Amino acid sequence: MVSSSTSSSEHRDASRITRADGRGEDFGLLTCMTPVWGVASRVTAFSTTRLGGISQAPYDALNLGLHVGDDEPAVRENRRRLQESFALPESPHWMKQTHGTDVYAIESGSIDEAICADGSWTNKPDTVLAVLTADCLPVVICDKLGTELAVVHAGWRGLAAGILENALARFSEQAELHAWLGPAIGPDAFEVGAEVRQAFIERNPAHETCFEAGMSAVGSGSPDKQKYWADLYSLARAELQQSRSVTVTGGDYCTVTQPQWFHSHRRDGLRSGRMATVAWIGALPE
Repeated sequence: MVSSSTSSSEHRDASRITRADGRGEDFGLLTCMTPVWGVASRVTAFSTTRLGGISQAPYDALNLGLHVGDDEPAVRENRRRLQESFALPESPHWMKQTHGTDVYAIESGSIDEAICADGSWTNKPDTVLAVLTADCLPVVICDKLGTELAVVHAGWRGLAAGILENALARFSEQAELHAWLGPAIGPDAFEVGAEVRQAFIERNPAHETCFEAGMSAVGSGSPDKQKYWADLYSLARAELQQSRSVTVTGGDYCTVTQPQWFHSHRRDGLRSGRMATVAWIGALPE
């Protein structure tokens, strides 16, 4: 298990890293992070790492994003390996992510990959939801019984604008909800400007506790030039729990400071790969 990037033992070890064949860590095979949470076993959820694909540097090796400048045939092969290695019941429902707040309901059939949304929800078995990330926070939300499921791409803009609230609104009011926070940029690597902090404080003044003054703020004569360290995981936990009771796990890793496992846009720039967070509800046995 990779060491945690968060200092809070409450959330540590809430995810495990396994190979596609379930036999633990291996740098030669597709490898994923899976949640340790209290939902029905019929629900499958995981986030990929960068291991096991065929993309060449700087996208090595398992890049699943078609929009980042990588060789398209390599990405298509990586996606094929993803589906085969993890026995996905169908091709994932990819979206065109816009850092917005739309959560699309997939209730029947398939959706076009051109659909602009940053989250998807379903209550249909064997419907595979997916988001792509490389520092932004992937969030999987599910009811305890495994009858409703959502996967969300929560960048800071979407998070500050209420995308998790929109995702929760898709679920039945009586549902007992669990959420898993996949790999994202950690609180010691996410330096932001004052405008980011202000956007969250305007949404909820209590969010101020999720920011610490950055080193570049010391001696700054202008508040507009101050920088802050933002805790994306803590912000997501607060957003998930402010309107209803949600059991939240995960938030154990840092995409920036663990390059052996993760792609990172903040670390590697425009030529960085993307991981996928994938989830589906398995069909009930007949």
